[in-house]
Amino acid sequence: MKCFFPFKEKSKSKPKAESAPELRKKNRSQKSKLDRETKSSSSLPSPRSIPELYKEKEHNLRVFSFHELKEATNGFNRLLKIGEGGFGSVFKGTIQPANGLANPSLVAIKRLNQHSLQGHKEWLAEVQFLGVLSHPNLVKLIGYCSVDGERGIQRLLVYEFMPNRSLEDHLFSRALPTLPWIKRLQIILGAAEGLAYLHEGLELQVIFRDFKSSNVLLDEEFKPKLSDFGLAREGPTGDRTHVSTAVVGTYGYAAPEYIETGHLSVHSDIWSFGVVLYEILTGRRALERSRPTAEQKLLDWVKQFPADSKRFSMIMDPHLRGEFSPSVARRVAKLADSCLNKNAKDRPTMSLIVESLKEAIQESESKSSPGNGKSPSPRPKLVKGKSK
Repeated sequence: MKCFFPFKEKSKSKPKAESAPELRKKNRSQKSKLDRETKSSSSLPSPRSIPELYKEKEHNLRVFSFHELKEATNGFNRLLKIGEGGFGSVFKGTIQPANGLANPSLVAIKRLNQHSLQGHKEWLAEVQFLGVLSHPNLVKLIGYCSVDGERGIQRLLVYEFMPNRSLEDHLFSRALPTLPWIKRLQIILGAAEGLAYLHEGLELQVIFRDFKSSNVLLDEEFKPKLSDFGLAREGPTGDRTHVSTAVVGTYGYAAPEYIETGHLSVHSDIWSFGVVLYEILTGRRALERSRPTAEQKLLDWVKQFPADSKRFSMIMDPHLRGEFSPSVARRVAKLADSCLNKNAKDRPTMSLIVESLKEAIQESESKSSPGNGKSPSPRPKLVKGKSK
């Protein structure tokens, strides 16, 4: 599914502003230098950048030859294609162990489109970020291939294979069984723990920038792992509240302040998370052009059915057949609303979201049938964020 795109920037009001980017670049460079000098005089060590951290860990990644990966995919056979993104195709493959002793293993191999100049930047970002990051809820990068030859540039990535596809597939594909309520909550909790690690678990902040249901992959036990780090960015440092960047992402998921200003922060990921929360509640995509006009944009549609209203149940995924806790569903909707607060600073942190989802799962399990082996537990109280 080709969802990646650059948002259109607003037109400039004055022709003479053409030189402004260079001036802004110079100012940012000077400010960056000043920030570094200020930090160097402080007793607190400044956080290392992803490229700096990558230099320490790059030896952990395996470097493949193009021939190895071509053989692994039977010549990039179309029958082995399992996905397609904005910058290339993903194939299921089988690689031999580096030491030649263990059994061959299944992997996912992403091959960059040779004509994608922008894609090379995203490929490099994935190598560096996933070469540094390590968490149970992040997809594992095994290695890469980088070849510049007479037949062109070849850039490939080799990941662990995720047999149960993505959250998007299980929410929206009618060829697959309906994803049960508890399983939806467990998957989105795992995704939240992955984001919490990026935002709060490292010496620097990492902004995922493209959180959506198709980037939440599922292993053989339906454990979720965030994938596709091509758009990830380092977060602001020092006294800065955001980083300024080109506006890219996926329609329906990007935070409004990011679209309008290009100012990126962890709050942008929180907004995207709120969108996906409503996707798991409703079984609807963030944007569906095939629906009636009033229902095409998910966030606009759900506003008609507030969590505290009697009409709220009308937004719930009919494929759940009522097999969910209505009170927990309302709580999850309120959590989504807090993530979608127009004031970015009033959105909850990922650590608070993680705790809220744990409580939601606990309450759902306590309200389920006695046959599940769970004993009832006191009704927990979710962390409440401010409403939109």
